[in-house]
Amino acid sequence: MTTITASDRFSVLPYLHRRMTSHGRRMGFNCKSRTAFASWKRNLITRLKEITGFNTMLKSSLQPRITETVTLKGYKRERIEIQVEPGIIMTLYALVPTSHSAGKGPYPVMLCPHGHASGGKYSPAGRSDIPQIRKQIKEYNYDYGVQFCKAGFIALCPDARGFGERVEPSVHRWLNKDLLTHSCLFINQMAYPLGQTVTGMWAWDLHRLIDYAETRPDCDTSRLGCAGLSGGGLQTLWATALDDRNRIKAAVVSGYFYGYRESLLDKHHHCSCNYVPHLYELADMGDLGALIAPRPLLIETGDADPLNGESGVSNVKSQVRITRSAYRLFRAEKQLIHDIFHGGHQWHGKIAVPWISEKLSATTPA
Repeated sequence: MTTITASDRFSVLPYLHRRMTSHGRRMGFNCKSRTAFASWKRNLITRLKEITGFNTMLKSSLQPRITETVTLKGYKRERIEIQVEPGIIMTLYALVPTSHSAGKGPYPVMLCPHGHASGGKYSPAGRSDIPQIRKQIKEYNYDYGVQFCKAGFIALCPDARGFGERVEPSVHRWLNKDLLTHSCLFINQMAYPLGQTVTGMWAWDLHRLIDYAETRPDCDTSRLGCAGLSGGGLQTLWATALDDRNRIKAAVVSGYFYGYRESLLDKHHHCSCNYVPHLYELADMGDLGALIAPRPLLIETGDADPLNGESGVSNVKSQVRITRSAYRLFRAEKQLIHDIFHGGHQWHGKIAVPWISEKLSATTPA
């Protein structure tokens, strides 16, 4: 019997490192004026929408349905369905403040997309009555939708495609109906040959969620933000970067801001939702952050988060520097906050919640 032994000498990774150096970041931020920035932003957003398939998505009537309302301490939770593309339904929770201190509204709005190991919307929406979700909330401080709601926001907590109620049924059955199952890989494998990506779908769906918020009289969408952990940080970063109408006024990206080479090329075993064809040729993550300037942006980084890459926080700071240079162009350095906290891959929130409450004039929590 012949045994094959893997050898570093035959790895393709060093070659791809060299290719990334020679072909990477061709549309990276390097602007010296606001006029140049406007042109760069327009051109990069156009290309990003092309490579993600965002520009292939089809608008449809939202056809919103509230299917359940549950009264909880200080807020009510609505289960809602909206149509984001023809025949494509997003399921979500709306957490609506009801405490006396929150006032009568309309309320500022926070989109609260989830990451992996969340059960979809269940973790950000604080479904601690479900044992699996209670464990995730405790481990990752995952109920940031509830945290924002208690700070005076209507928190919209959606299921991303491939999660929660939107997990692909065949995958759900295959993985024994595990609540924490996701089907990013399988959706991407279906979508890539058709010119689409999970990243594009997720960004599109959050933009449609803003469309829905604009129809609700209790939502003040002139004060709308977006915040998410991990895959929710991915969704927040992309949705805000591609928001050329600036409807997302402020954003919190938690556990998802680092150089692509160390954190995704080297760590290529991560979920396929992180990978977009041709992305590294165009930009690094700091360039996506630069597209958000000068809107308020807070980046959360756990100093022990393994997703930071081999060089740790230094890999994150390399990208924050790129983003900060765009904010400097607008003399808006104070609008960009980097919260480095002691901890791993989790939502921090101690600075983010009061900070974004101040930016969007919500009730600041005690």
